Amino acid sequence: MKRFILLFVAICSGLMSSAQTSESQKKGFFKHLDASLTLGTTGLGFDVSSPMGEYAQLRAGFSFMPHIHYKMNFEVQVGDDAATSKSKFQTLSGLLEEMTGYQVDNSIDMIGVPTFYNFNLLVDVFPFKNNKHWHFTAGFYLGNSMIGKAYNTTEDMPSLVAVGIYNNMYEKAIRKEPFVTFSYNGNPIAITDDPEYQDMLCEKFSQYGRMGVRIGDYVSDGSQYIIEPDENCMVKAEVRANAFKPYLGFGYGGRLFKGDDRYKISFDCGAMLWGGTPSIPTHDGTDLANDVENIRGKVGDYVKLIKGVKAFPVLNVRITRTLF
Repeated sequence: MKRFILLFVAICSGLMSSAQTSESQKKGFFKHLDASLTLGTTGLGFDVSSPMGEYAQLRAGFSFMPHIHYKMNFEVQVGDDAATSKSKFQTLSGLLEEMTGYQVDNSIDMIGVPTFYNFNLLVDVFPFKNNKHWHFTAGFYLGNSMIGKAYNTTEDMPSLVAVGIYNNMYEKAIRKEPFVTFSYNGNPIAITDDPEYQDMLCEKFSQYGRMGVRIGDYVSDGSQYIIEPDENCMVKAEVRANAFKPYLGFGYGGRLFKGDDRYKISFDCGAMLWGGTPSIPTHDGTDLANDVENIRGKVGDYVKLIKGVKAFPVLNVRITRTLF
């Protein structure tokens, strides 16, 4: 982040110092400096620009996407059979609430948040001598690689804590391990260390299965992908793309107010090439974009959208004022 800021400051300083050079003004290079506010699919931003001769200008800027929240919902599933999951959950939810004090909800809400920001360095070319409204643009955007994230809401933390406790109990029951081991007068004492009782627990827990959030199916073998809370009782995912993103596009601009050349409005349309399909890793390392199919609910819609867009579409409006 710091090196991006230093690079941006250096470019802007170069533009400003060059714009004040009298020799450059005689040749038509960097003869004035414009400042712009931008709004569009790249978020909110600003840039500075200055001409590079009669037919081109150099732009340097920064943009970021506001943290707008998108809510998604998943059902908690018990075992591998979705048809019997609800009845199993009703039985276990009461048991878990009695044992842990946490009320387990049958659904988990997740929040999706865009997180990307970018510095950009662009060159606009005005190919028509008698019409300077149209321009073609080439350059690059440089920013963070994590362009979005999703995580469970704080309201659902108790449910995920209870799910984590249950899965830990399940593992111990299946392995026929004692739930608690402690020492008394130097002698180890285990709760549920009776073999018959452990056999009974193993059979009971085997009938229910593990508890988690059903996301979709594995591409490799068609089995269900059920995500479980991490060590912090969280369910998380990220959206990742290349930090360096080349850009190609075109635009149209003109005066904002009739008879006033200081203010301009322009539109940019193009594509930010982010290196193919972004990856969507969850906290357990599963890539939702490549490893999982038949993803449920709104998350499935978002994953389909991300997988279908191989380049990020850019559609921005710029409001510009000439500084000098």
